[in-house]
Amino acid sequence: MKKAAFMMHPAFFYDVYSEETRKKISEQVEVNLPLITEDNINDYTEELKTVEFVFTGWGAPRFDEALLNKMPALRVIYYAAGTVRQVVTPEVWRRGIRVTTASTINAIPVSQYTLATILFSLKNGWQLMRKVREEKTFKNGVFQPSRGIYQAKIGLVSLSSIGRDVAELLAPFGVEIVAYDPYVTQEEADRYNVTMVSLEEVFKESDIVSVHTPLLDATRHMIGYDLIASMKELATLINTARGAIIKEEEMIQVLQERPDLTAVLDVTDPEPPVEDSPLYTLDNVVLTPHIAGSVGGEKARLGDSMFAELERFLASEQLDYEITEESYKNEA
Repeated sequence: MKKAAFMMHPAFFYDVYSEETRKKISEQVEVNLPLITEDNINDYTEELKTVEFVFTGWGAPRFDEALLNKMPALRVIYYAAGTVRQVVTPEVWRRGIRVTTASTINAIPVSQYTLATILFSLKNGWQLMRKVREEKTFKNGVFQPSRGIYQAKIGLVSLSSIGRDVAELLAPFGVEIVAYDPYVTQEEADRYNVTMVSLEEVFKESDIVSVHTPLLDATRHMIGYDLIASMKELATLINTARGAIIKEEEMIQVLQERPDLTAVLDVTDPEPPVEDSPLYTLDNVVLTPHIAGSVGGEKARLGDSMFAELERFLASEQLDYEITEESYKNEA
């Protein structure tokens, strides 16, 4: 039987790879090692030489030349988390090791978080909730400023896998969706009923702007003062992608000048924000601590998806979530 090992941070391991999933993996491949961590990896030098499959996730080691020299038989890395950018090195591709990731699966809760945030924001929920608390009044919402959901315009920055999921989830709500993505044609966008426009149009015309672009050299700090300042009255900016896509100081400046705007930030730069950051005190900022991705029981879905990938590999079928050297270049 082919040999495998689990290799990741113990704080996440048991949630991601449930007892049931570990049992199913062990029925397909031989797992005779304890969980491998940075603390014990040197204790199993001989055993690692014959390991062909590694099941990992958050807190994974970096698969560089030094580690791969200890694992000459390694064939596939199963990464039960999002981006592999901090884990995979060029040495992985040079040795022909295959990589598959649960990033598509992790996109499911992100898109669900985004949908919930969009719908609540269109009711002007954040500001009205604060008003009720501060003024100790409970005026009927019909008489309060609110865009409402019907025929609202939603702007997506990138039609990434998450952006496309969000577009699909929004389909029943009678909204108009526009998006900016220089790599997507209108023909492709038509599948999701999305109109492709410029980045400037996304910000100027949308009631909600939701950021889903990967963090690359070309996208770092792509959103600054001018774009945010151009947003419509009562508009909301949502970021579940990466904090560094936004010029944070310039965003803060606009939010100070435009109390009608709201920013819902699940990611920041740095993360968490520095102790004296205005993000903690601005009334029109909603901070959530990176919860859009898989949390709680959702984590087990990541491990389940990697077991399914193992089954496909052993059956000589195409992997559903494989990352190639070429696709890695555009990974978030």
